[in-house]
Amino acid sequence: MELTDALIVVTAGIVAGFLNVVAGGGSLITLPLLIFLGLPSAVANATNRIAIVGQNIFAVAGFQSKGIGSWPYSLYIGISALLGAIIGAKIAVDIEDKLFNRILSIVMILVAVAIMLRPLKSSGDQEERLDRKHQILGIISFFGVGIYGGFIQAGVGFIMIPLLTGINRFSLVKTNSVKVFVALIYSLAALSVFIVEDVLNWGVGLTLALGNAIGGWLGSRWSVAKGDVWIRRVLIVAIIGLSVKLWFF
Repeated sequence: MELTDALIVVTAGIVAGFLNVVAGGGSLITLPLLIFLGLPSAVANATNRIAIVGQNIFAVAGFQSKGIGSWPYSLYIGISALLGAIIGAKIAVDIEDKLFNRILSIVMILVAVAIMLRPLKSSGDQEERLDRKHQILGIISFFGVGIYGGFIQAGVGFIMIPLLTGINRFSLVKTNSVKVFVALIYSLAALSVFIVEDVLNWGVGLTLALGNAIGGWLGSRWSVAKGDVWIRRVLIVAIIGLSVKLWFF
């Protein structure tokens, strides 16, 4: 990989890592970029997970350093998502490039529609719901999140945010802390599948991971410092920006 390409990849990783932690949709930037740089679709999809793991290690550390989290509930839904991700990653390995590109295009359109139609709201002013009923509902829901995340990853943050704020009524700050922990757990499972199947480009992946890690760390610290009001603002900007990108580019 040439120096110019490496700088582009790192820069895209920083932006994507920040977006993934604070809102979502970062992989809608990096995944098409990797395909544009010449990686086969399946390899690009797998390689992107190296960056996601690096990003979320730093993001989790950032939130933990500020004492933000929900334990052991995060572990419960993380394990559920992990099991789903193994299934999703297996599907991703076996899919043909042409079909994957078509699915990615459809996913981008659906994500754009969803983020434009779904109202953004914080549940930070409501009492959290962590009783047995809502924990079980969360565990079941995140199994589906894991399948999707293991398969394609792109836009998964926009799925997790309404689940955590709607089912458990977490604030956006806590939602983001739980989101990155769950994403780390299931991404490790998906990455393991891709390692076994040998569909990774480690050079590009580690370069992207450098950018994502920086963006993830900055995003976690920024989330805690600014709180729900600013997270909501970034969500709105991210949704508008990604919607324009998906619809017109």
